[in-house]
Amino acid sequence: MALRPKLLALVLAGGEGGRLGILTEERAKPAMPFAGVYRLIDFALSNCTHSGVTDVWVLQQYQPHSLTQHLANGRPWDLDRTHGGLRVVHPHRGRSESGWYEGNADAIWSHKTDIGDFGAELLLVLSADHVYRLDYGRVVERHLETGAGATLVTTRVARADASRFGVVHADDGRIAEYVYKPDEPASDLVTTEVFVFDAGLLVETLEELADGNESGDSGLADLGDEVLPRLVADGHAHEYRYDGYWRDVGTVESYWHAHMELLGAKPPLDLDDPDWPILTWATLRPPARVAASAGIEDSLVSPGSDVRGRVVRSVVGPGVVIEEGAEVRESVVLESAVVRSGARVTRAIVDAGAVVGERAEVGAPEGEIDVVGRGSRDA
Repeated sequence: MALRPKLLALVLAGGEGGRLGILTEERAKPAMPFAGVYRLIDFALSNCTHSGVTDVWVLQQYQPHSLTQHLANGRPWDLDRTHGGLRVVHPHRGRSESGWYEGNADAIWSHKTDIGDFGAELLLVLSADHVYRLDYGRVVERHLETGAGATLVTTRVARADASRFGVVHADDGRIAEYVYKPDEPASDLVTTEVFVFDAGLLVETLEELADGNESGDSGLADLGDEVLPRLVADGHAHEYRYDGYWRDVGTVESYWHAHMELLGAKPPLDLDDPDWPILTWATLRPPARVAASAGIEDSLVSPGSDVRGRVVRSVVGPGVVIEEGAEVRESVVLESAVVRSGARVTRAIVDAGAVVGERAEVGAPEGEIDVVGRGSRDA
């Protein structure tokens, strides 16, 4: 039986997450809370653990302190190993390819020497800010079966949202066309930012593109700008079609909508599957306290919270306080926020540690989402 090629997972966690506005001013986007008790990066790392991927590098840059603590040396995902396991990788100075990352392609190129020293034959490249469950082992198997140089995991999204992604056309499994974030998408079939690459081919392609740049740096930005179009044009790219739940939560609206999807009678993503638990690092907290004055409907209430008011179709994070007489409706309230007595919060995201003052009115009209930043929002 042939041995499987040596696999290295690269979790790209360095982006600023500007589309989430003030929610990512002081935290990395992969460290954004989700469903009360998780962080966005937990989904990629949990998928790695359950898929048997044991060598995982997390590439950080923006607000790294907010993510480093959560990663806890890989312990929650059984990646704190003597050999292999989790490695946190930062931008560096000293080699010709050093410096701040200009995008995810540049981030990979910056560590090409380390990747070569590791001896990776396959690279599993993952975004750190999507919500889904996927057995990466099956993607790797398909990649080896087809002999592809690159395997792109694809899925279908609403046509109106397709312009946020790389849009593809596939012909019998082979990617025939790839367009990165087009203004007018030709289809609703997009890449999920889960890729398997032949390591040598990817590094060779990155070097060719970097060598063609005369500015003195790599000239590389994101994989979708030049790398993937090159691989598609050369006939190296195949797809792995994924029909399960997958959400990009990189905007305020998509982040809010993904939470609301969890609150139905049969949520599309089972967070309580014993065969595929979402693993995370968290401070131990006591059970939530729900007072006799509270009213809770179709909501998720996290440990350590103190609910004395009314909560309807909302997600309440750890340590949140909702005082008597307050009402939270169709909202996401993050860790240790406080909603004072008489306040009304509707269709909003309340950031961690924020305080909604007594009798304050927070919310947005239908079709919009209000965001309450850290600090105080008063009446």
